[in-house]
Amino acid sequence: MTTADVRPATGGDVPEITRIQLVAWRTAFAESLGPSVLDRLAPEEMSASWAEAVDHPDTDVYVAVEGQATVGFCVAGMAPEAEVAAADGALPDDAGSTALIASLVVEPRWGRRGHGGRLLATAAAGLRRRGAERGITWVMQSDSATLSFYRGAGWHPDGTVRTLDTGENTIKELRLTGTLDLRLEHPETSEPD
Repeated sequence: MTTADVRPATGGDVPEITRIQLVAWRTAFAESLGPSVLDRLAPEEMSASWAEAVDHPDTDVYVAVEGQATVGFCVAGMAPEAEVAAADGALPDDAGSTALIASLVVEPRWGRRGHGGRLLATAAAGLRRRGAERGITWVMQSDSATLSFYRGAGWHPDGTVRTLDTGENTIKELRLTGTLDLRLEHPETSEPD
């Protein structure tokens, strides 16, 4: 029987985190990002950025493993003011206790096995230890699988939308917010790609 778990990432996980991000972006987001964006991805630069994130004291990076395989990752930390502010720049009263799930990715072939739910629950527990009381994340409006995953965890759009320009396409992202006291009832039913 193969075991599944989530643990803090180490420098040794950087190559697999980079690989998973590349696979997910090329599989799930190719149309949204556009071919030229994917062609410009530089694995060496991505790995350097991941190494910095893993070593950064204000960032929690976790990896999901099944057996000996690394199958997903999550990056979390306290939310910068720019991420939690309203569209007019106003900060909510709880800005100082709001956390950001910056990225949560499960390699598509490992989806629907509960890895995303375990990653989110582990990150939420770590964020609560940092003093966070609620979380936010940004999800592409067109990414129904990830939106469904977060809704299953009790996170919902808060009405804030941003538009990103990839140089080839524009992407609308919805800001979702939710509790860090998670009750993931059926995390295996859908996973973010």
